[in-house]
Amino acid sequence: MFSMKTLSGTDKQIAELIAQEQKRQVGTIDLIASENYPSRAVREAMGSIFGAKYSEGRPFRRYYAGMEFVDTLETLVENRVRKAFGIDETWAVNVQPYSGSPANYAVERGLLQPGDKILSMDLSHGGHLTHGSPVSLSGIDFKIAHYMVDKTTYRLNYEEIAKLARKEKPRMIITGYSAYPRVIDFEQFASIAKEVGAYLMADIAHIAGLIVGKAHPSPFPHADVVTTTTHKTLRGPRGAVIICREELRKQIFMKVFPGLQGGPHNETIAALGVALKEAMSPAFGRYARQIVKNAQALAKALQNYGFEVLSGGTDNHLLLIDVSKRGIAGKEAQELLEAAGIVLNRNAIPFDERPVFNPSGLRMGTPAVTTRGMKEKEMKQIANWIDLVLGEPARAAQVKKEVATFCRKFPLP
Repeated sequence: MFSMKTLSGTDKQIAELIAQEQKRQVGTIDLIASENYPSRAVREAMGSIFGAKYSEGRPFRRYYAGMEFVDTLETLVENRVRKAFGIDETWAVNVQPYSGSPANYAVERGLLQPGDKILSMDLSHGGHLTHGSPVSLSGIDFKIAHYMVDKTTYRLNYEEIAKLARKEKPRMIITGYSAYPRVIDFEQFASIAKEVGAYLMADIAHIAGLIVGKAHPSPFPHADVVTTTTHKTLRGPRGAVIICREELRKQIFMKVFPGLQGGPHNETIAALGVALKEAMSPAFGRYARQIVKNAQALAKALQNYGFEVLSGGTDNHLLLIDVSKRGIAGKEAQELLEAAGIVLNRNAIPFDERPVFNPSGLRMGTPAVTTRGMKEKEMKQIANWIDLVLGEPARAAQVKKEVATFCRKFPLP
C-alpha cells in the first residue's frame, strides 16, 4: 500500500476515501473485464512531476518551451509501442489520446466525412458506444449499419458480415469489442474491407495485453488503424494509443490535437512507457496466457453449475452468462454478488429481450484476479460462490466474509 502521510496531513477527507477504496479493492474479487491493477512502478510514474508540464503539439514541434525531456519521453514510449506490438516505422503511433473514446472519435473524424457509413458490431452484441451507438457522437455524425453474432452459435459469421458489407458499402468497418468472448479473425475482416473499399479499424482496447502477450492474434498488418486503451489487459494507466498506417498519420493525428484536445497528460504517457516495458517481459506473456486459462476455467466451472455461458465458452479474458433462466435478472444478480464481495457488471446479451438497465446477462473477466495471482483452482471456488449466492441470496453475508479471508492470500501489486 502506498504511504499517504503527506496527503493525510493536507486533506484527511480525500485520504480517507482513498484508504476506503483501497480496503474495498483488497477485500473483494474484481471480475469486471475492463479493470486491472497497475504495478507500483506504473502508479509512481502516474504521480510524477511530468504531470506539471504542458506540451501541446507533437514531439519536437511544440508550442511551449521546456520540452527537452517530454519530447524524449514521448518518442521513447512511441517506440516501445512499436516494439511491443512487433511493428516497424511504417506505422505511425500517437500516445496522446486521453482515453479510448476520444481516440476512436479522432480516427472516425480523421478518415471519414460526416454522413459517411460505418459498419460495426451492434452494442447489445458486444460492440462499444463509440462504434456508432445513437447516443454517441459516432452514431450522430455517421450513418451506421450493424452486424450481429449468429443467433445459434453467438459467434461472428464472416460470410454474413461480408454480405452485409457488400450491401451497405461502408467507408469504415470496425472490429474489436467490449463483450465478445471469441478470437477475432482480423485477416478475414481485412479481406472484407478491401473488397468493399473500406478502412478497417481494430479497437483492441480489451485484448491489447493478450495480443502483446501472444495470447490472441494480432491486428497487424491487417487493419489500417488500431486503437486501444492502456489499462485493461495491458495493465497500464488510464490512457489510449492510436496506431495507423504512416500515410494516414496527418488525417488522424490532427483530429487528436488540435481537433479534440489540448496538451497531453505526460504523466500518463510516462506510466504507459513503464507498463509497456513490463509487458515485453517473459513474465507478462505467462500472465496473458493465464488470463485466458482462468477465463476458460471459470466458464467451465459455471457450466458445471448449470449456467448458460454464451458461445459455449471463451477464447480470451471474458465471458458472458445468461442468468435469466435461473429466474433472476442481471441487475439483481450484480447487486447480490456485490453484497457477497464479488464485483462484476450486468450486461446485455445478444438478442436480449430485457431492458438495457436490467438485462439478462452478466459479464465477467479475469485480468484483475490473474494479476493477484489466482489460477484455475481459484476460479472453481469463485464459480462455487456465484452459484451459492444466486441460488441462496441469504448466504451473501456469509460468502462476503469468506471472500475477504480468501482475498488476503492474494495481495494487490
